[in-house]
Amino acid sequence: MLEQLAQEAQNLTRQYFGRTMSLYAPLYLSNHCANQCVYCGFHASLDIPRRKLSEAEIDAECQALARTGIQSVLLLTGESRKYTPPEYLATAIKIAKEYFASLALEVYPLETEEYARLNAAGCDGVTLFQETYDQERYKILHPAGKKRDYAYRYQAPRRIAQGGMRQITLGVLLGLADWRQDILALYAHLRSLEKEFPGVDYALSFPRLREAYDYKEKDYLVDDADLVKIICVTRLLFPRIGINLSTRESAAFRNRAVHFGVTKISAGSSTAVGGYALPDSETRSVQDAPQFAVNDERSLAEVKAMLGRQGFDPVRTDWRCLAK
Repeated sequence: MLEQLAQEAQNLTRQYFGRTMSLYAPLYLSNHCANQCVYCGFHASLDIPRRKLSEAEIDAECQALARTGIQSVLLLTGESRKYTPPEYLATAIKIAKEYFASLALEVYPLETEEYARLNAAGCDGVTLFQETYDQERYKILHPAGKKRDYAYRYQAPRRIAQGGMRQITLGVLLGLADWRQDILALYAHLRSLEKEFPGVDYALSFPRLREAYDYKEKDYLVDDADLVKIICVTRLLFPRIGINLSTRESAAFRNRAVHFGVTKISAGSSTAVGGYALPDSETRSVQDAPQFAVNDERSLAEVKAMLGRQGFDPVRTDWRCLAK
């Protein structure tokens, strides 16, 4: 059954995406956070070193990452409007736009007009996870902070689309609640957005919960076979959407999963603020406090080589082939 699903998913992916595989990298601007998400390595109650990159540091970080060849970047922060207001995000986007062809944001939910301003500054898309659609679990997992407002977060993708962003990535954090119910709810959320905003390019992501400090709950963990099922079924139901896979997953799993429907993977990633450019003496303490553990530590060149061996054309934007 699983082999048949995988084959059908592979066939559909090749029909709509060919053998291309888009590559991206995250760039963390800040780890300040006002929320109390119990599963996150950045949450407000944790006694960890906090840092926000200055404009000069953002520029240096962009230079260092651009030298690797990456041209698609996801700018991230902890969820703190106080430390990383929309004006700061707009400045970061303008700096990064000098180095990268495609920019997306993963930050706290914003208002429609704020998304519009960030789009005008050069941002192409937004990633925003509901985390879980189980509202009872959501309350337990988010005991304090603005993120506790489930409805405000749920409606954010509508505001993103209304703000003019051309790409929206949705997802759940697998391991927080019953994955079957979460995936069904995610599909329903996506369908409603596709109907209301058909001109947007949508993608889904299914990161699995990784250890972050003292959160040890294991009741809802998702194994490899189930994640493969999720990816394959998603491809069969949504033939044209992107499916992202991050370095939360192991190298071995990602080597296999690229055949089952995945269209975009991260490479050479750091999940720490200043992880690409700042001197070790300045970043060591912050790098000891990443948002989550990276399981695939291969460089961009190593990931590119793996994809080439498996018959893929790795691309660093929607249109530019890394092999050229």
